[in-house]
Amino acid sequence: MTGATKRSDFAAIAAWVQPGTRVLDLGCGDGSLLRFLAEERGIAGYGVEIDDRNVLACVKNGVNVIQRDLEAGLSVFESESFDYVILSQTLQAMKNTETIVREMLRVGREGIVSFPNFGYWQHRLQVLLGRMPVSRDLPFQWFDTPNVHLCTIDDFEMFCRQHGARILERIVLNEREPVTVLPNLLGSIAVYRFERI
Repeated sequence: MTGATKRSDFAAIAAWVQPGTRVLDLGCGDGSLLRFLAEERGIAGYGVEIDDRNVLACVKNGVNVIQRDLEAGLSVFESESFDYVILSQTLQAMKNTETIVREMLRVGREGIVSFPNFGYWQHRLQVLLGRMPVSRDLPFQWFDTPNVHLCTIDDFEMFCRQHGARILERIVLNEREPVTVLPNLLGSIAVYRFERI
């Protein structure tokens, strides 16, 4: 699968998703993650996406998709209607981070997020040299980025403590390799599984 081979977080997410479960993917893009999870884990899933081209791509990928702005909330979904609610590399583009995480944990038993780690050493170096970071995981220039809330691994963990979310598992990656030593410095992508306290 093309999307799955390009995204290092897909395999980490799939390892946590139990076979045959119900999954909601927020900001699902072209549906690559849901299709991957359906093929690898036999899940039943829905995606939420706002972009017309991505909605069409989801349909072509055989993914159930609802066209909706995540910033409007998840009121169309009943509480605990999914086993997992995923926000894969979309967290940093959300304006109302607190609301979306709270809604994820209302709609699903567990939440899974992945995001580019702004604390990664190459990002820090670019800032130190006077430039906003541009990398494989942060591919946009400062003037055309959809990212409004960049965070580090430490920032996200503090956010979870302050907002009633218990972290169940964390994987930090650099490319596709797990990072266990100095993850906030050496990891470029963070993936978390969490639940309500």
